[in-house]
Amino acid sequence: MSTAGVSAVLKYFLAALGMYVLVGQCRKPSWFLGRLIARGMNQSHSSLTSWGLAHVTIRPADNILDIGCGGGKTVQRMETAATLGHVSAIDYSAASVQVARAVNASAIAAGRVDIEEGTASALPFADATFDLVTAVETHYYWPDLPNDLRGVLRVLKPGGHFIIIAEAYRSRRMDWLFRPAMALLRAVYMTPDEHRALFEGAGFEGVVVDTERRQGWICVVGRK
Repeated sequence: MSTAGVSAVLKYFLAALGMYVLVGQCRKPSWFLGRLIARGMNQSHSSLTSWGLAHVTIRPADNILDIGCGGGKTVQRMETAATLGHVSAIDYSAASVQVARAVNASAIAAGRVDIEEGTASALPFADATFDLVTAVETHYYWPDLPNDLRGVLRVLKPGGHFIIIAEAYRSRRMDWLFRPAMALLRAVYMTPDEHRALFEGAGFEGVVVDTERRQGWICVVGRK
């Protein structure tokens, strides 16, 4: 093979390796690069989170859980709203937990927030603990969605709500572009009707599914 050919092969190999690393970091941030990505998500998900949280009411004394807290900006936002309550958060990425704790350091010191490593499949909380459970840009990666949603239902108080907020769903605008990307991420990619069926199958009532067609966002809310 010529020098030019070797150079081209090396370039494509490095590009593929870079894409593989980036995909892995989006799914589970780690090390220094993961911390940078978690901080970037705090900015890139801001508008999506604002749109989604407008679908629920956060009361001053609410006890809230954020699953897959990422860089912790959603936790900070909800802690500011629940002035007499408490926000717990978990993420299975140690890098994300580190960033989220730094973002919420003062609230953690005041005893109003706690952030730990954990997964949606093994929620380390007692039954009927939370008024609201949130999941922003994370349910794609949960290993067993039907079982994991039943776990969310368990930790909710009667009358409490669970909300999923995400920027991709099957049949969204530019779906042809997102399908291969979601496959590469090994992420669950469901239609709005499949989201509704997931919630109802887990036992949630009054399920509301809303989409923002221009942005390609989805929000699903269910009540215990």
